[in-house]
Amino acid sequence: MFNRYFYNSGLRKLTVAFGTIFNNIQIQKSSSTGDSTLQSVRVPLAYGPKEKFMTRLDQQPNLENREFAIVLPRMSFEITGISYDNTRKLTRVQKFRHVRSNSSSILNTNYTPVPYNINYSLNIFTATAENGLQIVEQILPFFQPDYTVTINLIPEMNIKRDVPIILNNVSYEDSYTGDYATRRAVIYTLTFTAKTYLFGPTTTQKVIKTSQSDLFTDTDTASTREQRITVVPDPTSADANDDFGFTTTIEFFSNSRNYNPTTDTDE
Repeated sequence: MFNRYFYNSGLRKLTVAFGTIFNNIQIQKSSSTGDSTLQSVRVPLAYGPKEKFMTRLDQQPNLENREFAIVLPRMSFEITGISYDNTRKLTRVQKFRHVRSNSSSILNTNYTPVPYNINYSLNIFTATAENGLQIVEQILPFFQPDYTVTINLIPEMNIKRDVPIILNNVSYEDSYTGDYATRRAVIYTLTFTAKTYLFGPTTTQKVIKTSQSDLFTDTDTASTREQRITVVPDPTSADANDDFGFTTTIEFFSNSRNYNPTTDTDE
């Protein structure tokens, strides 16, 4: 079962889609009168654990004032868990089929995907409470409690899925207590669950252009063939992108002739 390599990038595509939702959040600094904007800053976003950024903040407490790539405010996100979702289980034997765009005689097939819940956490780091509120308020109204994204999971199969991303919880930390040497840190942690599907390997087979059925009077190996039904597309040159019909041919055979399917192919 595991002797064949495949990688559909399903988890990677979902993670990229999750990060894309939050990659254009901005904060603004207004004048003391509030009638003009002094500065507009796009909040940086990166993949990484919360502890990594917390360690960096502790080691460099003046991080929000330094003018280089890592500044405050900023956001980080990461995968925190993967679990099977049996409430969305589908039949195992169903197949998805899609004719290749560069070859009308080759058919790509893939079995029904497996439902999984992917847990994410989004961490928001700011130096002031006002900046944290600006960021959070640009996120929460869009989750009621879910926000749906469309992901092209398997392009060669033309399989696209709407994946709901559910906001589960919002937690808040503000380390304003302590001595004057202790740096204040405002941290929001938002947890999400993405309900996605994971696909197995894609296989190929030739497109069926002729269907033939033989009817017998018994189930013995050497039995009497009564009838043959043949179905072909009309026209025969049609492919999956054409609007075509079918031509059905029915042949009848004498009851006196025994037909052996291992040796006989034509009347």
